[in-house]
Amino acid sequence: MALDSPLGESSPLSPTDRAAIEELAAIRQSIDNIDAALVHMLAERFKFTQSVGHLKAAAGMPASDPERERIQIQRLRQLAVESHLDPAFAEKFLNFIVGEVIHHHERIASGVDKA
Repeated sequence: MALDSPLGESSPLSPTDRAAIEELAAIRQSIDNIDAALVHMLAERFKFTQSVGHLKAAAGMPASDPERERIQIQRLRQLAVESHLDPAFAEKFLNFIVGEVIHHHERIASGVDKA
């Protein structure tokens, strides 16, 4: 990564600016690593939820389980509080994931996704 002036100018950087840019690059690398881990973890999660979808379809169970979803949201909100993460954000994140899972389960039950 080139260490240019923070304003995009070609003037030399001060030691403070250089240190800040290097620290920013290191922090961004950590964020990139976490993003990669999240993608891998979501892929693993969806492998398991696909299995659940096939089991539910075979047993004639509904794609959605509102009581399980309620418990999971409550659990995730508590984990968020303990981790100093906004529980409303955590709930939105889980609701998005659950919505995708239900969509996949409905596709499996309709025979669109066979595996």
